[in-house]
Amino acid sequence: MPGPQPTTRLPRFRSDPLPNAGSARRRRFGFSLVEVLLASTVLMVGISGALVTLQRSIDSIAQARQLDAASQLMQTELERLRLLNWNQLQSLQDSGRTSVAVPPGGDFARFSCERRIRDLRDGMKEITLVASWGGLDGRAYNASLVTRYGRSGLNDYFYTTR
Repeated sequence: MPGPQPTTRLPRFRSDPLPNAGSARRRRFGFSLVEVLLASTVLMVGISGALVTLQRSIDSIAQARQLDAASQLMQTELERLRLLNWNQLQSLQDSGRTSVAVPPGGDFARFSCERRIRDLRDGMKEITLVASWGGLDGRAYNASLVTRYGRSGLNDYFYTTR
């Protein structure tokens, strides 16, 4: 049985008439204007939705970075307070100073931090740190960190045993 015979037919292009179509009647290939408009509308809705999602994700990342910087600022102040003994902490509370020094420039330029120390009971203080900043979107944000400091507790122990 002989193999397939090569054909000499030329490929047909879309502008060629169909084999069954008469010479007066030719079929046209392509999309109608309505189909093109509908496809364009669907594409535009999809692309605009993707752009909105991208913008929101960029805003969320920026907000997370700012919250991280505020947390670092408050944690630094908290570690500084942990190095104080009971008498130093009491004198800091009595002085009424509530503002925390913020490093100039860099990520911390738009931040401010306040400290509140109050007595919970005899021998126990509650320290609250509140960081505030203006976001890139123009809104005001704040975050707080609360801890307790006990007299003769772990933090005060290092000063009384040396």
